Amino acid sequence: MSEPLHALAQPCRHQEEIKKSRFLAQAAPVDTAEQALAFVRAAGDPAATHNCWAYRIGQDYRFNDDGEPGGTAGRPILQAIEGQGIDRAVVLVTRWYGGIKLGAGGLVRAYGGTAAECLRRAARVPIVAMARLGVQCGFAELALLKARLKELGAQIEREDFAGAGAALELRLPEALAAEAQALVVDISRGRSEARRLN
Repeated sequence: MSEPLHALAQPCRHQEEIKKSRFLAQAAPVDTAEQALAFVRAAGDPAATHNCWAYRIGQDYRFNDDGEPGGTAGRPILQAIEGQGIDRAVVLVTRWYGGIKLGAGGLVRAYGGTAAECLRRAARVPIVAMARLGVQCGFAELALLKARLKELGAQIEREDFAGAGAALELRLPEALAAEAQALVVDISRGRSEARRLN
């Protein structure tokens, strides 16, 4: 795989004036399409000439030209997201028309360029692939097991107790999943194992 993908650390904005039209790019981290569309609705300006947007969340993406000629706004915004190696983000570029037509090429450069500059200046965090594991263990090993799994960056998402012991559901970086599985077998002396959850 090439460069690791990044998510936005926080919302950001960037404004440019291009041939008397004002372009405002606003970007935000999102985890779902619903969050992306809610951001577009909340951040868009109904009084503006156009509110064009795109989002990418893994393999899921959408874009909208909001009345600009097809392919001149939403797609260049999406290409800016991809070109900057960003995932789980939405970008809205709002345009207030200034009286000078930009033409198709000018629109592509204005929307894509404003979005790209916004993302280029944004604070980013690397996206870490995560794994989920299920563990059954006896009460005797529970405290040590939880402490050692925490050292690997595991977060306990669920913990249930029964007569024989505990059932844990963990979330941890994918790169450490095999090490966590070996740790469970080691601490429990082979009586327990960590199985992958979907």
